[in-house]
Amino acid sequence: MPAFVYVLMTQNKSGRTRTYVGWTLDLERRLAEHNDGGAKGAKSTRGQTWALIYAEKYRTRRKAMAREYALKQDRAFRKALRSP
Repeated sequence: MPAFVYVLMTQNKSGRTRTYVGWTLDLERRLAEHNDGGAKGAKSTRGQTWALIYAEKYRTRRKAMAREYALKQDRAFRKALRSP
């Protein structure tokens, strides 16, 4: 079963943007969970409206999880995604 690594972005009232990196087996379901404000979204994403700005597909969970870790460390990559 394929796995996905994704980057979400949100903007607060002052115009400042934030990103969130995660992995999942079902990209559409996971984005909906982040945006529904319930207990299934990550605690740091609750109460925000998130947009998917980047995704990669992997053959295994292990590869997706390794890539997620790398993207969480790569602030320059996430900053570049936020720029228009």
